[in-house]
Amino acid sequence: MKLVHIIVAIGVLTSPIAYSQVFDVQYKDDAPTRTLLSPVKNAKAVVLLFPGGGGVLNLRDDGSTTNFHTFVRSKDLWAQYGIDSVLVDTPYDLGAGMRNSRSIRDHQQRILNVVSYYRDKLSLPVWIFGHSMGTVSVTEFVNGGKEKEKLIAGVIVAGTYRSAMVDSDVKVPVLAIHHVDDGCASTPFVTSERIIESRPKQAVSQFIQIDGGISEGDVCGSKAYHGFNQKEPEFVKAAAQFILKN
Repeated sequence: MKLVHIIVAIGVLTSPIAYSQVFDVQYKDDAPTRTLLSPVKNAKAVVLLFPGGGGVLNLRDDGSTTNFHTFVRSKDLWAQYGIDSVLVDTPYDLGAGMRNSRSIRDHQQRILNVVSYYRDKLSLPVWIFGHSMGTVSVTEFVNGGKEKEKLIAGVIVAGTYRSAMVDSDVKVPVLAIHHVDDGCASTPFVTSERIIESRPKQAVSQFIQIDGGISEGDVCGSKAYHGFNQKEPEFVKAAAQFILKN
């Protein structure tokens, strides 16, 4: 594990965000898993953000990226709720649809390494949050056994991919968020709804619908309703409030 670069935020004296840091989480003899931590003072939790699509953000040493994913656009919005956010990159394209690699041992081990790294580093409750294809990453992880489940405080999914599900024996809190006008065929509204409806009665869970915003370009893209375009504040607020009360 190594600190690659420290980015001093402009207005650091007035912002709750102290600075952003790029950390490479080592993985065997292969390329590391690059992450971008946006910490806040006196944080109450940390949320690990797994984007959709192929999952590649191409985070540079200074933390910048040309990727316009929902999580990239909204990464600084977590600070007002006292929550550290971490963008999780991948050194290789994870694919899409049924040909994705998010359930394979390599990817899941990388998630485990990142979860363990930030648990040890920050000593905070760790939440895992996946959007679109990223929901496969986080649900596969929490379904991977009690040893993995006990490392996290909860799971959040948004714009859930059609094959994602949470096993009935999973005990951690689960939140699902979906835009009511999501037009992506691979992420039907009912998938998020079904995840929460299938939770055991004693389990902590919630389903939140978001409306409005604007939709541009590919209906499965980050600038569409699927990507909660222009609804980022509401999107993060819903997730943050669930984290803080659980």
